[in-house]
Amino acid sequence: MGGDAAMVVALADSLFFDIDLDAARSRVMLFLALSFAPYLFIAPLIGPLVDRIAGGRRLVIQVVALARMVLMGLMATYIDALALFPLVFASLVLQKTYIVSKSALVPSVVRTPADLVEANSKLGLISGLTGAVAVVPAAALLQIGGAPATLVYGGMIFLVALIAASRLAPDVVAEHAPDAEEERELHSPRLLRGSLVMIVLRAGVGYTLFHLAFIYRADDDAGTFWFAAAVALAAVSTMIGNVVAPRLRRRTTEERMLLGSLVLAAVGALVAASFGGFLAGAILAGILNFAAALARLSFESIVQHDAPGANQGRAFATFETRFQLAWVLAAFVAVAVPLPGAAGYLVVAIGTSVAVLQLVITHRQRVRATARARRSRSASETPPRR
Repeated sequence: MGGDAAMVVALADSLFFDIDLDAARSRVMLFLALSFAPYLFIAPLIGPLVDRIAGGRRLVIQVVALARMVLMGLMATYIDALALFPLVFASLVLQKTYIVSKSALVPSVVRTPADLVEANSKLGLISGLTGAVAVVPAAALLQIGGAPATLVYGGMIFLVALIAASRLAPDVVAEHAPDAEEERELHSPRLLRGSLVMIVLRAGVGYTLFHLAFIYRADDDAGTFWFAAAVALAAVSTMIGNVVAPRLRRRTTEERMLLGSLVLAAVGALVAASFGGFLAGAILAGILNFAAALARLSFESIVQHDAPGANQGRAFATFETRFQLAWVLAAFVAVAVPLPGAAGYLVVAIGTSVAVLQLVITHRQRVRATARARRSRSASETPPRR
């Protein structure tokens, strides 16, 4: 997270913000398409293979840290060249690969499954704080030595990450392929509904980030400031969500938290679409990331309770891959179909509102089916009248 923060600061005033808007859009769309390709292999091919070899996920994290360090050095060299674009999006792909691998490793480093939600909450909070702290020297270096100095600083952070990753245990995440019980548990209705919420929210986050990047770029005077403000609000909101989620979980159910997260995102997007403007977009980025943080910890709790017989490392990696795919596809749509600020916010509002409606309808159908089953069971147990 510290290295990612340094990269964002370094690129805030780079070639991306200096070249023609239409040219930037076409190149970003191309490289988003390229970044989508690896996900087609992670889940069905690479994921199962890496899960079952000694040190698999640890090895992936080490390779990602090493590759990110090299890429930061290359970006510092080609900061004013078109080669910057494939380097940046290769970094984004590796960032998502790390998230998938981390999701697989977390269950193996907690004492009991009950500690899973709290562990992910703490990791999210620590990551957010680290990113916020790393921004300060990154901004100072940007003023003193320019973007290359900031990128070299980010590369040094990834070197620290590489050293830290070597201390992870080389545990095998999954020694065997999924059996029938695991497949059944991972397709439970509640788990699938939670997965739908996460896909919608993660897609909203990806769409909004790239939508804001381009509408802010259209403003030569304040575009960089507003984009930095949106990124900062998103990071702070994610931290707050990680702090609040475990406390909410003690007071309500996972399903209510998921529905509440979606409703919050839908209402926030509708309000943003009503007002329009740069400030509304930055606030919407914060709301979406807060909602996604709440939903993530709720979803992890559902996996913990509904799939006790499943290999949770493999399960989290599989689901996280789907969520990252949603992020990439939504980002691609935002770049491929340019819309004015308020219209883009409305797209997020429509998507989240449809998901809320779907959840409500499904809940009512489930309640009715349960009531019918109870009446039927009661009728069968009632003794016949004499």
